[in-house]
Amino acid sequence: MEAVARARHVGYPARKVRQVADLVRGKNVEEALEILKYTQRAAAVPMSKTIRSAMHNMVNQKGGTVDTEDMIVKAVQVDEGRTLYRIRPRAQGRAYRIRKRSSHIMVVVTLPDEETQ
Repeated sequence: MEAVARARHVGYPARKVRQVADLVRGKNVEEALEILKYTQRAAAVPMSKTIRSAMHNMVNQKGGTVDTEDMIVKAVQVDEGRTLYRIRPRAQGRAYRIRKRSSHIMVVVTLPDEETQ
């Protein structure tokens, strides 16, 4: 059984969130949360919230009979979200674009005996 959690429109570029996602992919949920706790990247906060959400979704699906030590982060997918365009005034009446990028995070959590299937 798998549990999925999604965080949409996270205010960090997908490129930077993917660097954090590579740290926790394939790890135990407890170990992944511990890694994110000490990771000095701003994207570690929404990543840990999404992993916790997937973990709680698994507990709700199974009816509360699952230990969190048994769960594994099976997949983490980070996609690009909406880009907000802002204008920066420049010399001689010109304007430069500022692109504020966002991302979508999807985390899949599974139990170890079901991972091999």
